[in-house]
Amino acid sequence: MAGYAKPSEQELRERLTWTQFEVTQHGMTEAPFTNAYDLLSSPGIYVDVVSGEPLFSSRDKFASGCGWPSFAAPIADDAVAEREDTSHGMVRTEVRSARADSHLGHVFEDGPIELGGLRYCINSAALRFIPLARMAEEGYGDLIPLVEEKPWG
Repeated sequence: MAGYAKPSEQELRERLTWTQFEVTQHGMTEAPFTNAYDLLSSPGIYVDVVSGEPLFSSRDKFASGCGWPSFAAPIADDAVAEREDTSHGMVRTEVRSARADSHLGHVFEDGPIELGGLRYCINSAALRFIPLARMAEEGYGDLIPLVEEKPWG
């Protein structure tokens, strides 16, 4: 996953919406059930809105009912980094993009057992969706096999 770098703060402020900036740079959480990708079920990949690094595949997305997009696993083992988060009087595991260090959301151990038991609960504002039909054109053609078929059926 080389080649994905974090732009300068000024570039980010110019390119991102206020919500995207606050979520990725300051750890804000967007409101549930009001975001772009919670109910999206189209095939494609989700990349870091900051750097473009691939994070999640639609094949690993599932409807959790929590109000944010949920994934069973990242697109690759090294796509995300996890950190302990003790904010808001809770102990959780924060998920960040590995290269740009963008705050993405949290991972919980209440996902579907048949998918591995994890639920990566991710802010839509931290993501950009690239539909399967545009993946090659946008430079993600090598990841098409990770989208085309679900390993569980």
